[in-house]
Amino acid sequence: MSAFDDLMAFQKETEALGQVMGRLGWDQETMMPRGAAPQRSEEMAALEGVLHARRTDPRIGEWLSEAHAPDEPGKAQLRLITRSYERASKVPADLAQRLAKLTSASQGIWAQARADEDVSAFLPTLKEVVELKREEGEALAAGGDVYDAMLQDYEPGASAESLSAMFAALRPRLTQLRDVVMDCEQPADLNFEFDEGKQMKLTRKLAKVFGYDMSHGRVDKAVHPFSSGSGLDVRITTRTSPRDPFNCLYSTIHEVGHACYEQGINNDYLLTPLGNGVSMGVHESQSRIYENQLGRSKPFCGWLYGQMRDSFGDFGVADEDTFYRTVNKLRKGFIRTEADEVQYNLHVLLRFDLERALISGDLAVDDLEGAWNDRFASDFGFAVDKPSNGVLQDVHWSVGLFGYFATYSLGNVYAGCLNEAMRADLPDLDDALAKGDPTPATEWLNEALQRHGGLREPRATIAHACSGNEPSEGPLLTYLQTKFSELLL
Repeated sequence: MSAFDDLMAFQKETEALGQVMGRLGWDQETMMPRGAAPQRSEEMAALEGVLHARRTDPRIGEWLSEAHAPDEPGKAQLRLITRSYERASKVPADLAQRLAKLTSASQGIWAQARADEDVSAFLPTLKEVVELKREEGEALAAGGDVYDAMLQDYEPGASAESLSAMFAALRPRLTQLRDVVMDCEQPADLNFEFDEGKQMKLTRKLAKVFGYDMSHGRVDKAVHPFSSGSGLDVRITTRTSPRDPFNCLYSTIHEVGHACYEQGINNDYLLTPLGNGVSMGVHESQSRIYENQLGRSKPFCGWLYGQMRDSFGDFGVADEDTFYRTVNKLRKGFIRTEADEVQYNLHVLLRFDLERALISGDLAVDDLEGAWNDRFASDFGFAVDKPSNGVLQDVHWSVGLFGYFATYSLGNVYAGCLNEAMRADLPDLDDALAKGDPTPATEWLNEALQRHGGLREPRATIAHACSGNEPSEGPLLTYLQTKFSELLL
């Protein structure tokens, strides 16, 4: 065997172990008994130790120095393995294990604090997480910007400076559009009790409609909807609310976007670095375009209205047009994952700024709740009423995902670019969506983007799918302005 073959065989085992660790995380969120948390944190730490040892194995460096890629995918494999090896080698093994153990335990502590509405019960643990993540970031940065180093885990090539410039362009236009729309009359809230069993039945149908392969996946319930896994085992979760079925239905479509990306990658890349989504920003572009540009489009809403009438009977919405306006209505709300398209990014920008301040040390953990509440009141015009609607609503910081939040808005920007390119190629797409058939769109996305996995860098992945056009915030802003201006008519 050649050095390249030896390296890829070793990498395949590492990738397989990584999938096992992901499955432990899925179990922790869905089925694990609450009392198992202390043992699970030990299990996660032990497995992280094994993975870290493999990712920093000196033989990787030797193989990389001797390996010759047989083709373009092989060159991309070497690029990604080199990046992973260099990053992992900068982080001491004991720090990696301590982080894995702490964040596994921290997740349960956050969940209980959230249930109890008790920020003080979580802050001591969050301090430890921030300290260890800052230590890890300093090791990765090697004298450079610590937050930029953290970003590379989620969006290789991104920087806080470039993201800040993009977000600065988004924020005033979004705020202006929000204010105009909110000044107009909005449709009434749903006033109906939606059976949660029927919600789950319909949500599984929607998953299949959007192309999710249930023979290689499953839909479960969790507090925080997510997608997990890649290749032949890709699982999603959703949540139900008896008064808000859209929470369930659109969370599912969103997670199906993530899952279809992973299921759609070329099987030749299975259990290799190319066999995963290239970045969280690109990943988010898939979930957001499935959820919003497709799932919340007027033609698809017309079809979904009929499906909901079949499932729940008369639920108090008179016609398809009113249903479309109800699905897309702007409302005051605290929760990022439930926010409308116009205000969603404002929630993300709040978190992006706060976590940068936490990592730099400009904001103390003890002052986080006050800073959150002040910024929220400034951005949204009303006060946070309880911690679960404020600083405790997201799981990300409890598990050390600093640098992640920015990719949500970046994904929206990417989705805007993809939607523009897709619509140019598929002028009759709305006819299919009106029949409940997003297949032309999902097939376009698979061919243009999903099947390539990690073959290209994130921005190049989007540019390739968009006929060479570099990603920018312009298409997203145009899409939102057009859609919500028409909704006011």
